[in-house]
Amino acid sequence: MALRSPSRPGELDVANANYVLETLDLAVRACQNRQAVGMVTAPLHKGVILDAGHAGFMGHTEYLRDACCVEEVVMLLATDSALHADAPGWSGNASLRVALATTHLALREVADAIDGPRLTRLLRILHADLKRWFGIPHPRIAVCGLNPHAGEGGHLGREEIEIIAPAIEALRAEGMDLDGPLPADTLFTPRHLQGVDAVLAMYHDQGLPVLKYAGFGRAANITLGLPWVRTSVDHGTALDLAGSGRADPASLRVAVDLAAEMACRSVE
Repeated sequence: MALRSPSRPGELDVANANYVLETLDLAVRACQNRQAVGMVTAPLHKGVILDAGHAGFMGHTEYLRDACCVEEVVMLLATDSALHADAPGWSGNASLRVALATTHLALREVADAIDGPRLTRLLRILHADLKRWFGIPHPRIAVCGLNPHAGEGGHLGREEIEIIAPAIEALRAEGMDLDGPLPADTLFTPRHLQGVDAVLAMYHDQGLPVLKYAGFGRAANITLGLPWVRTSVDHGTALDLAGSGRADPASLRVAVDLAAEMACRSVE
């Protein structure tokens, strides 16, 4: 593989969009052929991929879901202090794990994308992989509501009553430790996060601003539900920093260290 056009730091080039996806496909094949046990991805610019003609491209997470032919994956971000089994839900060092029910969707599309069967699949994946990858024997998961005040008893939306709460109740009956649906503005406070192993937020900007405030540059993005390890950084391409010498590699180090730790656990 080779770049179609010379690389210039900080400048997007549609001519190289296919190259970006080819490198990702190479990593997928290495995992499928058991030449690798996982991958660590750097950020990519979704806009340039779309401009190159890859209509419907939503990001690494969804691309890997389709490449692995799995029905559902879960995007989980975790601060570096929450990457181990003994990390508390919230402590003085701001350990936090946040999963997303929807990922890269326009806000007006979020409510239509949330239904009971999908929430059930997502929560099952999150529960199973907190045990599998993080060694948490009995995960406690807090679930956000979609609407302000978790719908205010139906006055600000009925998704909590008709979709989210029934999914939670059914999974509780299976033995999962779930709390919710909870108002996001109060859930993301130290008192309510105490003892929580992960939070399921309903959309991207409901959960990730809090996590990034708690540990931006010290967090990793993990794709749950894949047959192998995949981690990434907690930030985007930062074109304004490319070639400047001011870019911070801290999150990439966290992603690499976590991938190695998860890979070791997978072969134990």
